[in-house]
Amino acid sequence: MKQRIITSIGLAVLASVSLVTPAMAVVNIGYVNVGNINNAADTTGYGAVGYAYQIAQNETTISQYAEFLNAVAKTDTYGLYSVGMTTSYINGISQGGVSGSYSYSVNPGSGNKPITYVSWFDAARFCNWMQNGQPTGAQNAGTTEDGAYTLNGAISGVSVNKNVGATVWIPSEDEWHKAAYYDPNKGGAGVGGYWLCPTQSNSMAGNTVGVANSANYLDGAYVGFPGIALTDVGSYGLNSDSAYGTNDQGGNVWEWSDGVIYGSSRVIRGACWLNGGISLTSPSRADFGPLGENGTVGFRVASVIPEPSCVVLTMLLSGMLVTRRKR
Repeated sequence: MKQRIITSIGLAVLASVSLVTPAMAVVNIGYVNVGNINNAADTTGYGAVGYAYQIAQNETTISQYAEFLNAVAKTDTYGLYSVGMTTSYINGISQGGVSGSYSYSVNPGSGNKPITYVSWFDAARFCNWMQNGQPTGAQNAGTTEDGAYTLNGAISGVSVNKNVGATVWIPSEDEWHKAAYYDPNKGGAGVGGYWLCPTQSNSMAGNTVGVANSANYLDGAYVGFPGIALTDVGSYGLNSDSAYGTNDQGGNVWEWSDGVIYGSSRVIRGACWLNGGISLTSPSRADFGPLGENGTVGFRVASVIPEPSCVVLTMLLSGMLVTRRKR
């Protein structure tokens, strides 16, 4: 009897988990938690966040974006693909077929590099797709046009904002800035403060992988250009991560935020492989038209921290399955 009860409960729990876990999800984002709520802003006026959240450890990659394209861009209604993605210095994604049956393939050796040639609207549609469970189908309300952002075909302007209840989104400037530069223990245990660079340092040491406080930026010479300008996300690793554990918030590619500047542009942060070291520091921010696409701009996503009940649910299911096997 006990075994039957445990089995029934286990199946019920499994069923409840399946309601919130996309069966076909293939893009897995690695997040870091950003807590230390109600921290103060720094001298730039940015970085104060009054809630806990998650932010992607790495920039969205070419492979992740290709999965998105293959799911929703067989007919690419809103131009999620750009031919720039396959230029020689990006060598990212190739498009095959004709409209209605487009397919997308990652060029060899490029899958773990950051996606570029994406507009702010492309990034917002990727967030909607993630929030909607990574569905397959035409670009409509169930895939790319609603969710974190209500787009409904929007392809211009800066009036679109994150929806209440969004679970995956483009980081705000404050969220991005805090994850990059704030250190909750900079002044000693529990004494927070800001670094000038997103590498837990006030200076950049160069662009050599494996050297502390380094990144993919222009330091006398390019890292990969001429040739492929991008480096794999996280290449600089533990020697050059932020206090929260994010990689590449300085260099590699500029990243979209939801900030609006000059009434017509979105704010990009973090600089890229083409910029000098000063562009990686906390006061640096730039504007870019929301439809802009080039080989220096990509994005990372932010998310809610999962409810503890979800974690408990998973542990409960695991325990029940172990109990059943023992019997």
